[in-house]
Amino acid sequence: MRVIVLGAGVVGTAAAWFLAGAGHQVTVIERQPAAGLETSFANGGQISVSHAEPWANPGAPLKVLQWMFREDAPLLFRPRADLRQWRWCLQFLRECTPARTRHNIIQLVNLGLYSRGLLRELRAGTGIEYDHLERGILHFYTSQEAFDAAQEPARIMREFGCELEMKTPDECVAIEPALAQARHKIAGGSLTPSDESGDAHLFTQRLAALCEKSGVRFLYGHNITHIALAGGEVSGVAVTGPDGRASTIIGDAYVVALGSYSPQLLAPLGIRLSIYPAKGYSVTMPVADATRAYQVSLTDDEYKLVYSRLGDRLRIAGTCELNGYDLALNEVRCQAIIRRTQELFPGAGDVRQAGYWTGLRPATPSNVPYIGKTKYPKLYLDTGHGTLGWTHACGSGKAIADIVSGKAPEVDFAFVGMPGQPRA
Repeated sequence: MRVIVLGAGVVGTAAAWFLAGAGHQVTVIERQPAAGLETSFANGGQISVSHAEPWANPGAPLKVLQWMFREDAPLLFRPRADLRQWRWCLQFLRECTPARTRHNIIQLVNLGLYSRGLLRELRAGTGIEYDHLERGILHFYTSQEAFDAAQEPARIMREFGCELEMKTPDECVAIEPALAQARHKIAGGSLTPSDESGDAHLFTQRLAALCEKSGVRFLYGHNITHIALAGGEVSGVAVTGPDGRASTIIGDAYVVALGSYSPQLLAPLGIRLSIYPAKGYSVTMPVADATRAYQVSLTDDEYKLVYSRLGDRLRIAGTCELNGYDLALNEVRCQAIIRRTQELFPGAGDVRQAGYWTGLRPATPSNVPYIGKTKYPKLYLDTGHGTLGWTHACGSGKAIADIVSGKAPEVDFAFVGMPGQPRA
């Protein structure tokens, strides 16, 4: 089949790779001049199956209230005259029950384990390099209350196959010696030894190059204006090319992988996706002192930050700001990341050469992405991955390739539009 993939971020590019591997003729439409230049450009760099406890959990409502008026809060809600924002927030609260949290953890663990395995197969089969490290992810807690609350989600993750080991403060320092000077702050931690880290932007661009060698066509600089319908079916994707000319790209199947912008494109078709842009920040700086710099990828629970080592660079990313599609850098939030990094790892990075970035993560209230069929026979979804797009890209890509090909995916997941699941 001729399959049109909308979006060349890490999710769309991975989908293109697996669709081409399934024998389809694939075209990718992307408004940027290359792959991986938006949300995939400077994320946290973690392949984190262990990051499966969703933002929406029983402890979240109280935390959100406590953070409401803090400009540097890990989760910052900026109320807007935006019905989508308020509807999303109400749905978020509904996902905070213990039963819903458990269900969502299971979905994220299953997809994460499947995806990580596929990434390893892809790496072994192609030799792709992207500053990856296979040293696990250490999630550390600086609050005893938060560490105690993490025990039950950790038990659920282990129950469904996530290798996750609880650690004492001393064990945390033994795993990552750069935490030694912060030892007195640490209440405990958890290690997922099978998790990884790497540069998602580098991966996306190199995978796109491999896709092109496999026959995938990338239409860069093409803005999608709308999805055309005829006779109740998708008849093409209307685009404007780099020269300003309008045209329609026609295929036998269409996969929407536009992240935060998916709802806007699909709303005119009567498809309502509960995806809201969660603005995240990252800081990247050169290593200044290798003896002080971390080597193991880390997650700082209290500040909701992740730390990854990308070659001779330090990447620190996190926070969530619900503020529409605004991409302006907030200096207060940037400096909060720097301040926390210097507090934990003084002198590790060269702050004078720090680069700041922000991107819009496509967040669903449950953290579970939309993957599967819509009410239109030719139209499919691979979107809404929130903070886990890099972690779930390969699993989502392989699953959507199977679904488009008329096969049942190999992973136990609540796919949209599949038997027993509602269509979008």
